[in-house]
Amino acid sequence: MTPSVALLALATAVPQHVLLQTDVAATARALFASRFADYDRLATVFETAGVTQRQAVRPIAWYAEARGWPERTAVYLEAGGALFVDATRKALRAAGRTARDVDTIVTVSSTGIATPSLEARVLVELGFRSDVARVPVFGLGCAGGVSGLSIAARLAQARPGSLVLFVAVELCSLAFRLDEFTKANVVATALFGDGAAACLLSTATGGLATIDGGGEHTWPDTLDIMGWNVDPQGFGVIFARAIPSFAAAKMGAAVAGILERIALHPRDVDRFVCHAGGTKVITALETSLALAPGSLDHERGVLADHGNMSAPTVLFVLERVLRAGLPRRVVLTAMGPGFTAACVALTRTA
Repeated sequence: MTPSVALLALATAVPQHVLLQTDVAATARALFASRFADYDRLATVFETAGVTQRQAVRPIAWYAEARGWPERTAVYLEAGGALFVDATRKALRAAGRTARDVDTIVTVSSTGIATPSLEARVLVELGFRSDVARVPVFGLGCAGGVSGLSIAARLAQARPGSLVLFVAVELCSLAFRLDEFTKANVVATALFGDGAAACLLSTATGGLATIDGGGEHTWPDTLDIMGWNVDPQGFGVIFARAIPSFAAAKMGAAVAGILERIALHPRDVDRFVCHAGGTKVITALETSLALAPGSLDHERGVLADHGNMSAPTVLFVLERVLRAGLPRRVVLTAMGPGFTAACVALTRTA
């Protein structure tokens, strides 16, 4: 019989610099308005994005100067490693474990490139064993919090009794570009924040919930919806299609198909825990998943307080759902480059 996997702990971390949306909007106007003819029409996104504040790895003045790959990468290594350490220590403390107990580390990050990857760079600082297995994953984007959790669960299941650490670290603010006069860049500026989340998983009994399974659905001919352009300045965001309308039309059927493959039905789900990609995306998900308007309240709260942090965001939402009292069965959902929908089903530990 296949052993069940328990989510033992979940913790989140954010950097110290708090950027108010009003300040970001004012800075963006100062930087773009005189050079971008369509700016006034697009600038309303700062009011409609649903973001009140977000946290970033650098103060707002840092982003007002041109930055290239070397500077962005240096910040990614330093600040990304610090967030990895912060979230991991919180998760280990919550589970009553130490870094030496960890057998496998799954690291998800798509907002910087590091070789050796982040978990190797903090291995000594955190005290991981020298024989710990490392699984760095790049390219999952906003879906990474869900897909990464599913990968970590399967690895825990494959080695019963082992302890798997899953960490999602994203520094989305490093993708801000002074040289791109595009709608996608303005929208990203209004939405993106930085953060990290860490989970501990094992076949041990107890914990917060058991993981019932998960899956993905990738739509063909959708490579242009979301991703990065890579050039000498760094990453440039791609939002080439209307993601909210796509989610409203397609997400419900995709989620139902994923759940069917793990012997579940949408009616079995007490709460969907969704990636907070933006207010329009959240509303589109309520429509597509046949949820009551306003039911994704924690998603809107995370978006308001932290912005869209890509992969860790859905885990910030799950953290709030846990604090409020986890329903019997929840399903995590997110969409990311590919274009892909990802789901993971959890059942509350009795």
